[in-house]
Amino acid sequence: MPHFIIDCSQSILTHHDEDTINEQIHHTANASGLFAEHEIKVRVNPFKTYLVGNKQTDFIHVFAHIMQGRSTQQKAALSKAMVTKLSEMFPAVSNIAMNVADFEQASYCNRNLL
Repeated sequence: MPHFIIDCSQSILTHHDEDTINEQIHHTANASGLFAEHEIKVRVNPFKTYLVGNKQTDFIHVFAHIMQGRSTQQKAALSKAMVTKLSEMFPAVSNIAMNVADFEQASYCNRNLL
């Protein structure tokens, strides 16, 4: 916890590889001060086939899944920081976005909680 899942067009990987993207997203998440660094998980899902507005236009969308308890302002600041970082890395990509979804602590389980 938390998870940052980056869906993107595969062609953006010609500008930065997956390792670089993962490192930059990890760094940005950690810099937010909202998470313990060792708990941050990041992964990239590149797509070969996709449509944006019925065209094959490059895109990046970050889906963040975090434990409930952060304020709306904290989540908005996190989204803004991520979109800012990705916009700096990919200035030619106009479709960059992020959303944050909360995990409910009461229903969350992982191996350490067994």
